[in-house]
Amino acid sequence: MTNEVIATKRDLQGKGASRRLRHAGRVPAVIYGGGKDAAAIELDHNKFYHQLKHESFHASILTLTLDGKEEQVLLRDFQMHPFRQIVLHADFQRVAKDQKMHMRVPLHFTNADIAPGVKTSGGNVSHIMTEVDIACLPQDLPEFIEVDLTNLAAGHSIHMSELKLPNGVELTALAKGDPAVATITVPRGMAAEEAAPAAEGAKPAA
Repeated sequence: MTNEVIATKRDLQGKGASRRLRHAGRVPAVIYGGGKDAAAIELDHNKFYHQLKHESFHASILTLTLDGKEEQVLLRDFQMHPFRQIVLHADFQRVAKDQKMHMRVPLHFTNADIAPGVKTSGGNVSHIMTEVDIACLPQDLPEFIEVDLTNLAAGHSIHMSELKLPNGVELTALAKGDPAVATITVPRGMAAEEAAPAAEGAKPAA
C-alpha cells in the first residue's frame, strides 16, 4: 500500500556509506521523536521514489515497519538529487497519539466551473495558496482541505477563515491574519469590452 514504508536498520553511517547504499538502490534515512532515540534506517529506493509521487503520502500518517515492529510516522523531509531522479535522504518523525502535530496539507479546489466569476463573467481562478499549515491530533489529520468555489464572483476572494475544516483541525496561520487562498480575476481585455458598452449607453452629463 502507498502509506506503508518498509525499513531496515542502517549500521554504517557517513558520506561513504550513504553513497554505497545509493549505488545499491537504497535510500539512507532517519527516524526520530516520540520519546525514543533517533535511528538510522534505509529504504528501497524505487518503491520510496514512487510513493513520493502520491500526494497523500506527504500529508498522511504512515506505517513504518522496522525489524517487524510497526510505528506511526510522518514524512518530515526528503532530499532529491539536483538533476537526477534519485532520492538522497529522508527524515521521518514518530507520531504521539496524544500530542497535537503541525503539518502542511494540500488544498483541493472544487466547483470552479460553476463559480459565477468563471461561468458568468469569464474570469480565471487564481490559486493564491496550494497548501496550508494545520494543527491537530494524529487521528484528526486530513489528507487535504477542500476549497469550494461555488459562490465566488469575479473580483472576490475566499479567505482562510471561510474554509470548512474537519473536526479537531486548526489553521495555525489565522493567528497572524486572514489571508486569501483563491480569487477570480477577469482578463483586462474582457473587462475593457464589458466596460465599453456601458460607457456608450451612459447619458451625457447636463
